[in-house]
Amino acid sequence: MSRERFQAEMQSVQEDFLKLCDQSIDRLEESFSALINKDIEAAQNIVKRDTEINRSEEGINDRVILLLTRQQPVATDLRRLVVLLKAASDMERVGDYAVNIAKETIRIGRDPFITSVELLEDMCLKATQMLRQIVDAFVEENTTKAKEIAELDDQVDEMYGNMIGHLMRLSSLKPESVPQITYLAFICRYIERCADLATNIAEYLLYLKKGQRFDLNN
Repeated sequence: MSRERFQAEMQSVQEDFLKLCDQSIDRLEESFSALINKDIEAAQNIVKRDTEINRSEEGINDRVILLLTRQQPVATDLRRLVVLLKAASDMERVGDYAVNIAKETIRIGRDPFITSVELLEDMCLKATQMLRQIVDAFVEENTTKAKEIAELDDQVDEMYGNMIGHLMRLSSLKPESVPQITYLAFICRYIERCADLATNIAEYLLYLKKGQRFDLNN
């Protein structure tokens, strides 16, 4: 494979990765909208479409492996391919968490929320902001934007701690509502994990540009 063909193939894989990012983030927003609006049909549709994002990630994996086997990439190209593999895997997991939120939405059903979900909404907005920001940073190869992700992750972690604490206190006051409290706690955890995945991808971008590993969680 010529160098020009290799670069064109790599660019094409990166474009597929960006499509995967859009799919996963859109699905996360859709699942949370279904939760807030108690749209059970929308939640069921999200679960049914689970395989779409899986197939997108598998396609990226196959193409990256093909590039690795056809040409021995130089150090920078090798890092880029490794980063694409890892970032695609994490974005696929965002899609998985979106499906998990949809499943919890179905379990809650149309019962009224036993508490305000405003903090959950704030968490989801912040997490999706992080995910979109890291995608922009990835396109621009902007390490400054990538480093800002850590600060946003701290905010999500604080919201998560506050919401879980509130739900635990509520469980002792309203033991009859423990099932819904449990579903909401799971949803909190899924959103917090999505923010962590955005942080992971920020670390991959820093590795790509700097050639060394960074831990943005410290």
